[in-house]
Amino acid sequence: MLLEYSFYFSIQKNNSLSLKCGIVGLPNVGKSTLFNTLTKAINAQAANFPFCTIEPNVGVITVPDYRLNKLEDLVQPQKVLPTTVELVDIAGLVKGASKGEGLGNQFLGNIRGVDAIVHVVRCFVDDNVVHVDGSINPVRDKEVIDTELQLKDLESIEKKLEKSRKAAKSNDKDAKKAMEVLAKFKAHIEQGLSARSLEIDKDDLVWVEDLSLLTLKPILYACNVSEDDAKDGNTYVEQIRKIAEAEGAEVLIISAKIESEIVQLDPEEQEMFLDDLGLTESGMDRLIAASYKLLALDTYFTAGEKEVRAWTILKGTKAPQAAGVIHSDFEKGFIRAEVIAYDDFVELGSEVACREKGKLRVEGKEYIVKDGDILHFRFNV
Repeated sequence: MLLEYSFYFSIQKNNSLSLKCGIVGLPNVGKSTLFNTLTKAINAQAANFPFCTIEPNVGVITVPDYRLNKLEDLVQPQKVLPTTVELVDIAGLVKGASKGEGLGNQFLGNIRGVDAIVHVVRCFVDDNVVHVDGSINPVRDKEVIDTELQLKDLESIEKKLEKSRKAAKSNDKDAKKAMEVLAKFKAHIEQGLSARSLEIDKDDLVWVEDLSLLTLKPILYACNVSEDDAKDGNTYVEQIRKIAEAEGAEVLIISAKIESEIVQLDPEEQEMFLDDLGLTESGMDRLIAASYKLLALDTYFTAGEKEVRAWTILKGTKAPQAAGVIHSDFEKGFIRAEVIAYDDFVELGSEVACREKGKLRVEGKEYIVKDGDILHFRFNV
């Protein structure tokens, strides 16, 4: 799948996986309010005027996982370390940003560094919160940002295409192949389509890897609705959902107003508050789950007396590469992985009991790690 490989490029460079999501949207759609709530931060000024977010605000949130809590109860470690998601609240965007309008160039530069985009779309009516274009139209708002990102991608593609043409004149085979792939992306984007929707051989993506194409990044549309529409959405949400389905993108209904109220409550009150609204999970939990689904991510665990820890990997990752997420030496000197399925561990209560019952398996280099696996790596460097 094309989306998976755009994310794959970013994690290969670091040999580790830390999910970084950029929250984007037009001014006054609720971006900073949502960011403040999700990160429980106070430094992202949520103000009712365009460009109140000038520098990208960065916050780190822990990934909620009931399995980690259960392992803590069973193992009683000295410490527990969940996985994290880094959120970047990026300055508002207006029409013409690709040419430098508003805070355009700054916006476009900041967004290049994220793994996935959370595009907050305004799907609520509130006369007290001005809209930069004077009316509520989520499809138009979405298209504004799509167009600006596409124009910036075309600029990047055309620059590389020109370099490749010059190199191809000296019979450079790589340059000719690059020209072929770049031409496909150029033609696709010129039709008003984003790079992520282009059907292309995954091996050909190497020719655009260095461009960090903005519209190749996986995207999640977060439809910001009023409190009354938090459960089922509204007609605005359905408009975005229809478009997202055609793109293969994810849609999340969220109310920044509700989330800002939830964060003020203790856990028991939060549950009662959500129940009254007919919701089972907070927007933060659903946002993280949707991001993991979008990027095809899994979680495995290491569990011992010193610490119980969650680690994030791409679906389909083999044992040596999963070990490399902990430390590169684990991958280089990988010998084997000792594996216990989460359900078996919970049922039997300990590693010792799992070993005695034959529920601890020894797997080699070709083993594909499964979501929820509890792993212990043997290596030699």
